[in-house]
Amino acid sequence: MFHDDGQWNAVTGEELKGFLEQVGTIDGKHRTSADTSEVHWRALPFYERVVMIRVRDRNWMPENLAIYYLANQGQLTRLDGTSPPIHQVNADAPIRVTDDNVLEYLRFFCFFVRGEDGPFLIAESMDTHGMPRSMDDSARRAIEGTLREASFEGKNAEGYWLCDAIVFYSNALFLSNFAVQPTGMIEMTDDDPLLQDLKIRVDAPIA
Repeated sequence: MFHDDGQWNAVTGEELKGFLEQVGTIDGKHRTSADTSEVHWRALPFYERVVMIRVRDRNWMPENLAIYYLANQGQLTRLDGTSPPIHQVNADAPIRVTDDNVLEYLRFFCFFVRGEDGPFLIAESMDTHGMPRSMDDSARRAIEGTLREASFEGKNAEGYWLCDAIVFYSNALFLSNFAVQPTGMIEMTDDDPLLQDLKIRVDAPIA
């Protein structure tokens, strides 16, 4: 995803309790508790005042489930795998796409807007968040030989940012071309399959 690394900040103490009281039991089944739930937040470079919040709990199944929200001055928007919540925040915030942050936005959008078979993971290395951890050596070699960093290729006549990236979707890898609009709308303009019928899939549940 957007690089899911050390940029997260822990929510603790009274702030943690207050947040968990606000979200309660998520989706009617994922209970939260100050004793078992971990809540972290991080800034996103394409918003000035919106932060992303991640909730995990050691009692949830599957164990790698993480639930995410965007927080805009106290207003929580759940990232549920569909695009309308992101577009609403983009309009309200508003979003500020630049040459410097467009790839981070692309990673974010493609991770959180999902098809029937999960995220359109921008796969840049074997350490990309969401990459399968368990695979045989032949699959590992094939995937490692296919991955590369996403790239910003300049703007078109309409002022849209043009980007290329390797996308891991379902059990296949594609070379995909994207056009990112200033509003945050993203169009996949082309995709060429590179590896298909893999025995592994992206594993990063958010609901």
